[in-house]
Amino acid sequence: MTVRHLDRLFAPRSIAIVSAAGMGSGAAARIRLRLSAAAFHGPVRDIAIASGDLAAITPAEPSDLAIVCAQPAAVPGIIDALARAGTRAAIVIGGGFDADARRAMLEAARPHLLRIVGPGSQGVLVPAIGMAAADTHVAAAPGELAFVSQSNALTAAVLDWAAAHRIGFSHVATLGESADVDVADLLDYLASDPAARAILLYVESIAAARKFMSAARAAARNKPVIVVKAGRSAPGMAAAASHTGALITEDIVVDAAIRRAGMLRVDTLQQLFVAAQTLTRFRGNVDEELVVMANGGGPGVLAADAAARLDVPLHRLDDATRSRLDAPLPANPIALAGDAPPERHAEVLRLLLAQRDNGALLFLHAPHAGVDSAAVASACAPIVRTTRSRVLACWLGDASADAARRMFDEAGAADYATPEAAVEAYAMLRSYRRNQALLTEAPAAGDHATPDLALARTTIAAALAAGRAWLDEAEAKAVLRACGIPAVATVAVPPDPQAAAAAARRCGFPVALKIRSPDVAHKSEVGGVRLGLADAAAVRRAAEEMRLHIASCGPEVRIDGYTVQPMVQRRHARELIVGAAVDPVFGPVVVFGHGGTAVEAYADRAVALPPLNRTLAREVVSRTHVQRLLAAFGEQPAAQLEAIHDVLVAVSQMLADLPEMVELDINPLWADERGVIALDARIRIAPATCAGTDRFAIRPYPAALAQRLDWRGSVIEIRPIRPEDQAQHAAFIRRISAEDMRTRFFFGGRRELPPAEMARLVQIDYAREMAFIATRTDADGACETLGAARAISDPDNVEAEFALLVRSDLKRLGLGRLLLGRIIDYLRSQGTRRVCGDVLLENLAMRALVEALGFSIHRHPDDPGLVRCELDLTPTASRVAGGDQPRAASMDEGGA
Repeated sequence: MTVRHLDRLFAPRSIAIVSAAGMGSGAAARIRLRLSAAAFHGPVRDIAIASGDLAAITPAEPSDLAIVCAQPAAVPGIIDALARAGTRAAIVIGGGFDADARRAMLEAARPHLLRIVGPGSQGVLVPAIGMAAADTHVAAAPGELAFVSQSNALTAAVLDWAAAHRIGFSHVATLGESADVDVADLLDYLASDPAARAILLYVESIAAARKFMSAARAAARNKPVIVVKAGRSAPGMAAAASHTGALITEDIVVDAAIRRAGMLRVDTLQQLFVAAQTLTRFRGNVDEELVVMANGGGPGVLAADAAARLDVPLHRLDDATRSRLDAPLPANPIALAGDAPPERHAEVLRLLLAQRDNGALLFLHAPHAGVDSAAVASACAPIVRTTRSRVLACWLGDASADAARRMFDEAGAADYATPEAAVEAYAMLRSYRRNQALLTEAPAAGDHATPDLALARTTIAAALAAGRAWLDEAEAKAVLRACGIPAVATVAVPPDPQAAAAAARRCGFPVALKIRSPDVAHKSEVGGVRLGLADAAAVRRAAEEMRLHIASCGPEVRIDGYTVQPMVQRRHARELIVGAAVDPVFGPVVVFGHGGTAVEAYADRAVALPPLNRTLAREVVSRTHVQRLLAAFGEQPAAQLEAIHDVLVAVSQMLADLPEMVELDINPLWADERGVIALDARIRIAPATCAGTDRFAIRPYPAALAQRLDWRGSVIEIRPIRPEDQAQHAAFIRRISAEDMRTRFFFGGRRELPPAEMARLVQIDYAREMAFIATRTDADGACETLGAARAISDPDNVEAEFALLVRSDLKRLGLGRLLLGRIIDYLRSQGTRRVCGDVLLENLAMRALVEALGFSIHRHPDDPGLVRCELDLTPTASRVAGGDQPRAASMDEGGA
């Protein structure tokens, strides 16, 4: 379950406080006082349960929300009685539940779809309606920030801090043990609640990764989502058998997930609120550079130093702007004289804002004996008011700057305590924009063609049949080559020095010799690697020495043989590592970083969630220090970055194609101006329990759903929409008549959609939404969109709402029927139970189309100008496929 009945939690019409003997009445009494003080608008009932007598909970007086204060043993019975009485949401305040009590509580709630926050929750607050259903020491003021926390103690601290700083909330919720309602559920609910301008999360753990990622990505498309995630100090994967496993920590995977979901992660609670202020005010600002204006050199230098440390570029003023400033002023930061009058501040501020349409400006002002800060603010505030999404302000000092701060705040400028804090906030904004860009990427699992997938699968199947958990080096490199990753040719031989020498002659000298043992994870650490062996004698001698040394390590270390490979000579090669592992929560992850024998000492790595494309691969590389070594310097030519990106995409594809692969280590991967080559590789395998992409936390672009067919004498393709279709989709919308726009979007007068709305149409979450478009190649060879059908499922996948739009010059040709039939078939395949849509009462053509496809049509309960169209998709319902019925006459697919 996700958002079902959460409206009873956040907007209840009535509340019951249920307390039972054994827990005491303290919490119940405090909550009652809190609700009274907040002036909750509905009735509040007190229900005291004595000796297990539940008679006081009756259907005659059901409450939307119940607050349960009772010992664990009593809670399942209370939940059952509440559910039978008609209550559909409950907050369980007490903790200490064992597995049996927790299970009994959920089983009591499940038949009635009663939603539970807790156990161990501190409660829920919605200040705007006086809903203070929480055992907190302080009230929350109304505001526009939603705060969701997995810690009662942190929630108490945040409420206290927010009260002191006059920060209000739209919603506050502490989840406790999250037996039912979890972070993903609340993200889903709050994403569509206009009262919350931003969502703030304090998270300690995440359970269902795909559910969390789907909800997070949907919410992040609508509003800023800012996360404090505890646990940055967690160790790497326990008992890691590869460098990749040792490099991957729980925290770095969570960090990758937050980034890919388009959210912003911060480290402290103070940063949480600073980021919220910045993102809600500056979200639409896309400029990367900052202009700093100060009334003195010191504050400007502090800001410039912070910008250099945080990699925030300072804008270079154009010559025309510089010529209008006083000659002594530096380019950026711009330092006015400390005693510059208010008029001069306003003049320079207006000039700097005018020289860029959307650039951000940091306004710094320190107190000065000869200039009143309030007078400066009064002169500048009218300018700020017209450019409020561009100005960050820092009024240094304390009481002397209060009036100035207040004026700038009323004008809409974001205020920061120090120059460094303001620049840090702008750096957060830049990080957020980059994460939002990742959110728009929708790679398919099959974007990278695997040259010889059959060979890779056969190699893995043979190893599994032999009872092995690891491929040997030669097998691992064969799998890499089969998947399009260059790897040095490697020969496996038995534990015989003569056999190793013979293989070396065939490879050509000099060669590298390595031990082959299932009991040795890192060969170089036990003397199991010899390089540059120039002749057969050297190979035999090295093999024998290796055998004796490994034997001295203990009788439990088995030696299966050796691998021989020619030495690769690449003077400009950089050593990298590329790997993959399966995180217990988020599933497969891909890692990239600085490789070699000291890889764990460098600990220079970045992690990403698959699927990847080149854009995402480029971003992964950019987050490492080693990426600077990949550029040209001195006589060293630049490494071929595209080849590195292709390896990352190929590894992502391997995780999709080879579900038996649970760990991969390519170390080192050499990269230079000629490309890449894998010198060593390890692959751990296990029997597959599901398809490769079913393990992914992010559903890939469903390329397999694309279908080509003949239509009216031309070939069209019906496929899922993708983000890169935005320009093409905008051109499609421009070819829709004003009347069709009215019937589709229920308004007239507009022939184009705003960029943000257009982006939402093409950037969809395939886990809960689908949009099929029909495309064809026009006479000029360009791809054009002919029509689109989409469906958005509720988070429980019970009901989906459909929409249909066909280009105005292509109506009455059956294209709408094809598209709508395709979306219906897709929803059935996903287990959706019902599809519905609202259609204008006057849109007779659309009504005829949906009736022909089996929909029932009813009067709309809220709008007499609309009808509600519904189709039951359950297996027992009658099915009418898109092509099974004759096309209704005069079908005009204007919209739904």
